[in-house]
Amino acid sequence: MINRGAVTALNHLLEQQPWATERLAPFAGRCVEFRCPPLPDLRLRILETGLLEGAAADADADLVLTLAPAALPLLVARDETVLRQIIIEGSAELASTFQHLFRHLTWDIEEDLSRLVGDVIAHRLVATSKAFAAWQREGASRFAENLAEYWVEEQPLLARPRDVEKFCGDVDALRDDVARFEKRVERLESAGKT
Repeated sequence: MINRGAVTALNHLLEQQPWATERLAPFAGRCVEFRCPPLPDLRLRILETGLLEGAAADADADLVLTLAPAALPLLVARDETVLRQIIIEGSAELASTFQHLFRHLTWDIEEDLSRLVGDVIAHRLVATSKAFAAWQREGASRFAENLAEYWVEEQPLLARPRDVEKFCGDVDALRDDVARFEKRVERLESAGKT
């Protein structure tokens, strides 16, 4: 059930972007397995058309992509840092193709919405959603900046970068002074013994 839905969704994305199916078509017949425990494994076979179909559980995978469940939100958000959290086993060329698809394959939600509610309303809904998301990101960024400023200026929990640099410079100078003092003491001790 989950596999069928995932295959349908992925094929829909691939059909929206013809370049993506062209990029996958040379790998026809190869099998890719996605693992994200405890979710069931998703094993897909690439068709000659560049689309995907569910593969048999006993089919050998040419590429296995393993992802930790905690990284799923990053995957959904299309955060590229998720690529560092994927364990890749198998064909490097196929892995490179899937990495390219992750970076460039996007869902044309406006096209899908236009089929339901018409072009104008779909365009306005998508534009409003993007503006709202941008507003939230900006608000979160400003809140973080204000909080950091409060912790640095008003309620000092954080140190200013210039204060940290000055402290590190003072520590280095003190270390050098102590080293020079130790050398002088050693010279005086050795001069006193002779």
